[in-house]
Amino acid sequence: FFFVDKMSGPMNYNSMRLSEVQTAPSSSMKWFVLLATTAGVCIGVLLSTSGQSVSLWAPTATATSSAVKVAPVQPRTTQTVVSSSSNLRYGASEDYSTVQSESVAHGLNARYNSVGEHVGWYAALLMAFVGTTLLTLRAWRRAEKHQRLAMAAVSGTKYSGPEFVTYRSPVRLQAAAAPNAMTTGTPVPTKTMLVVGATGTLGRQIVRQALDSGYDVRCLVRPRQNPADFLRDWGAKTVSGNLAQPKSLPAALVGVHTVVDVSTARPEESIREVDWEGKKALIQCSKAMGIQRYIFFSIVGCDKSPEVPLMNIKYCTEQYLQQLEMPYTVLRTCGFMQALIQQYAVPMLEGEEVYGTQDNTRIAYLNTEDAARMTLACLSNDNTIGKTLTLAGPKAYTVNEVIKLCETLGGMNAKVNNVPLGLLGGLRRVTALFQWSKEVSDRLAFSELLSNNTEFNAPMEDVYEILGLDASETQTLESYLNEYYKKMLGRLKEVKARSGQRGIYL
Repeated sequence: FFFVDKMSGPMNYNSMRLSEVQTAPSSSMKWFVLLATTAGVCIGVLLSTSGQSVSLWAPTATATSSAVKVAPVQPRTTQTVVSSSSNLRYGASEDYSTVQSESVAHGLNARYNSVGEHVGWYAALLMAFVGTTLLTLRAWRRAEKHQRLAMAAVSGTKYSGPEFVTYRSPVRLQAAAAPNAMTTGTPVPTKTMLVVGATGTLGRQIVRQALDSGYDVRCLVRPRQNPADFLRDWGAKTVSGNLAQPKSLPAALVGVHTVVDVSTARPEESIREVDWEGKKALIQCSKAMGIQRYIFFSIVGCDKSPEVPLMNIKYCTEQYLQQLEMPYTVLRTCGFMQALIQQYAVPMLEGEEVYGTQDNTRIAYLNTEDAARMTLACLSNDNTIGKTLTLAGPKAYTVNEVIKLCETLGGMNAKVNNVPLGLLGGLRRVTALFQWSKEVSDRLAFSELLSNNTEFNAPMEDVYEILGLDASETQTLESYLNEYYKKMLGRLKEVKARSGQRGIYL
């Protein structure tokens, strides 16, 4: 039952799509039947090879009865038993009838030992059958329960009944009554903001521009060795909290009007624990404490890629916000230019090889400064409440086009190592077979998108019109990389260094 709970745990109803709901019972039962059958066979082998323990089921036997030698029958006389250890039980001599009864018992003991081994096999097969049946029934019932809850989540209906209490935390149960209770309290200033994920590439840009715009910014920072001192130097307040620890969230939300959720799991963290369980707890606390605006950052095309766990979780979180009737705004992003510096620009300056692919997947990269400017524009525009907007850059690029652009602007040739997509897909399938490598498999799931030549892009005309921004102010990738290489190569000349040396960072 422990393995049933562990293996059926990922079938969370809010992380399943409609196509997965119908196949959930069969896909889960396959593993449970295999597990129970394997366990039954192993138990059968152990029982069948344990002859000493099985023989305990037979009548009382003597360990030295096989060494007993009986002399020929002599009428009217007693027979002598010759054995090195039989004297311990019988004495120097016994009546012939006694010896004969012991010999019969020895024969019965041998027969019972043989029967005992068969009984061990029969018991093992019976245990395997019973175990398989119980595990299958339990898996089927759990899968049916997940199926009902998943159908409710996908169809957009509200949750009710005892299943709601089973799968929701107490914070969620109080969420409906919380806003009415808080209307009598002191109004919260509209420019109080909590940024979750403030130390990230995008989060720090939002913090900086929000401070420049007059916001009172509070940053949720997890306890760590290297504190985020730069946030306090800018004028922001930091509160200790962690999405993986829901008890630390309510205190951070006191006196907050707006929540900007731009966080995601780090490579060493669990995607499901942070991006689903943690975000769900944050949304529940925000609902219960009457947060007036909730900005959630998602991924473009998350509704079309249920096979990728992170994108599926993002889409389910969007649905969860809609069902709770939160004053939300979802911002779907494509990709950020800052990530290309560490992936391609710095390795090329150091003379190291860069990794590429031969796919035609295109990504419209956006500067995080422009993304932060669009975020603040959403907060100042009530027309964005309840809407999902896509933030994309001016142009979409493939990996090879980005590498060629870096070569042109940097004046160097890149050492490109093309990774076969088939290898990534095979590695993902192998790592998906084991529980301890599940997180690795979830991150490798993006290789499925590369093989489909997906384009992460969207038209931005309507978005610029809603936000009241000028499209010409959005920086292009060529301009961004050109500024980087000018700064970097200029500093290399100042220190009289040259391209190709190690440890170059800006």
